Amino acid sequence: MDLSHSPEEEEFRARLRQWLDRVLPTLPPKPPPDDWPGRRAYDMGWQRMLYDAGYADVHWDASPTTRLIFLEETEEAGAPYVGAGFVGLLHAGPTIAAEGSVEQRARWLPPILRGEEVWCQGFSEPDAGSDLAALRTRARRDGDEYVVSGSKIWTSHAEVADWCELLVRTDPAAAKHRGITWLALPMDAPGITVRPLRTLVGSAEFAEVFLDEVRVPVGNRVGDENDGWRVTMVTLSFERGTAFVGEVVACRRVLRELAGEARKNGRWDEPELRRRLGRLNAEFRALWRLTQWNVSEAEASGGVPGVGGSVFKLRYSQARQELYDAAADVLGPDALDLDRPWVLDRLSSLSYTIAAGTSQIQQNIVAERILGLPKGR
Repeated sequence: MDLSHSPEEEEFRARLRQWLDRVLPTLPPKPPPDDWPGRRAYDMGWQRMLYDAGYADVHWDASPTTRLIFLEETEEAGAPYVGAGFVGLLHAGPTIAAEGSVEQRARWLPPILRGEEVWCQGFSEPDAGSDLAALRTRARRDGDEYVVSGSKIWTSHAEVADWCELLVRTDPAAAKHRGITWLALPMDAPGITVRPLRTLVGSAEFAEVFLDEVRVPVGNRVGDENDGWRVTMVTLSFERGTAFVGEVVACRRVLRELAGEARKNGRWDEPELRRRLGRLNAEFRALWRLTQWNVSEAEASGGVPGVGGSVFKLRYSQARQELYDAAADVLGPDALDLDRPWVLDRLSSLSYTIAAGTSQIQQNIVAERILGLPKGR
């Protein structure tokens, strides 16, 4: 395992820093959180700038180490987050790059990179809970099309998406992990109804999606029919292994800001708070090293993150919640003021032990696939 950077990688870092210093002051103001058409335009405009500068392909055409450097530098510089491009750039895109045909890669990857098309994720279902393989949305084959009926929930960015990475059951008689297929669903197809869901923090980046006899070309299938669970594991390895990397950098920045705020408001004089912030600093430094380790392992195995991503996701989710609990201690009574920094972040952090696979699911993965423990009966 090699955690050092080559001269070429350090040259990439320096060039990227110079570009960020030049372009970030030219960006327009960010739209408010509830203006999703405006946020889509803003996020896709940033992605187009990355594309024009030659940085858009780092999410799947660059080495994992280069991708890590990119995420680290853009977050440290305060560059826009991927936003509405999250699913396309960090989930669907890498999956298609790894599993799609030549024709599929040519059709779907360039528009994602150019900021022209937005993807959403149609995995979770209302009655499946954490058991993703218990999905019941059906797809029956009708010639050169699948006819899809069912519903999805917590569908990220569905209200502004052009495409959906959709999991469907194509063989109801098969064992539940074996009868699943991964489809690319055009969101303008007849029979689709989208109902936004409002979260605890007042935003609506998720939606319910209802599918009523929606026709999807067989050519939109990524991987073989009934092989969707394996393809999904590729998607989830990206989601848990590298999609949160930039957020670790952001948390380290927030930790520095919290220490500065504590010094200003007098809370720094409390030994227990200092110890708490110090432990969190060690926690996020360790998470960053774990990220580097996971990336190094991915680089040695063809670029797809392994099950070590579940270790990262498990601990990062908890550490993020602990970070914003510490922020509430630093703020004191102001932690009830929704206009203060970190307050809404604290509310959103509550979802992290559920999103991208619950902590209980991650514990099972670690137990079974890393420690080799037997499955529960």
